[in-house]
Amino acid sequence: MTIDSLPVGPTSATVEVAGARPQLDYYLVGVSDSDTTVEGLLVEEFTRDRDFVTTGLDSAGWTPQAGWWSSASLSRDIRTSPELLARVVPTSRRQAETVHRALGGGQLPDETLLRTHFLDHQPIASAPPLRLGPAQPPASFHERRVYRVLFAKDLRPEQVAALRTAWRTPAAGTSASPGTSASAGTSASVASGRLDGHGDQFSWDLRRVGHTLAWGLDVTALLATDATAALGSTLSALTDVLRQHGLIPVTTERFS
Repeated sequence: MTIDSLPVGPTSATVEVAGARPQLDYYLVGVSDSDTTVEGLLVEEFTRDRDFVTTGLDSAGWTPQAGWWSSASLSRDIRTSPELLARVVPTSRRQAETVHRALGGGQLPDETLLRTHFLDHQPIASAPPLRLGPAQPPASFHERRVYRVLFAKDLRPEQVAALRTAWRTPAAGTSASPGTSASAGTSASVASGRLDGHGDQFSWDLRRVGHTLAWGLDVTALLATDATAALGSTLSALTDVLRQHGLIPVTTERFS
């Protein structure tokens, strides 16, 4: 599923389920607001359990001088060091191919080969789902799930405005997902969206969390069908939308 194939409005739509393995995440390293010099590439892939909760992170970095190396420490540090975070920019595979060629690396290996460079796995601890919101789903739904995808880096006001437009956030305010109201260390939603498909409902809210130190995307799924594949594709597509707007995903948690 791509940003273009994800229905973003409150109308009925069919969720496209990706049959292939999700694409890797690509980053340019060495870029900042004042310096456009690219030093290398970082390629990542999260590992997840059957409930789509993050369990680990695989990654590999590349520079013209050193070639490919496994870089769990780099992936960890870009999410905790403000200085390093400022020098890493999410990008597409197409742009990564252009940069790899321009820096003398030739053709960027395909993703099957890139995964062979994932030698230093970074485990990410997970816990049983917390209960956020009502235990029982509304009538006509058999299950209610709530997820939070955490992101590092920041969004500019115009990027938030672009998300509100793309997701058709109501002009008078956001349509907060049930059970995801602001709590301690969590601010009000700044952009929201909804997707209905085959009787299932997906809604999401983007807000600052952790006393404005990060961004959180809260996703509520009300399931009337066996839509776990559609749920995984929706979480993946929404995460990729925010990557394309400059945020760096950290982890996906399940609250219920």
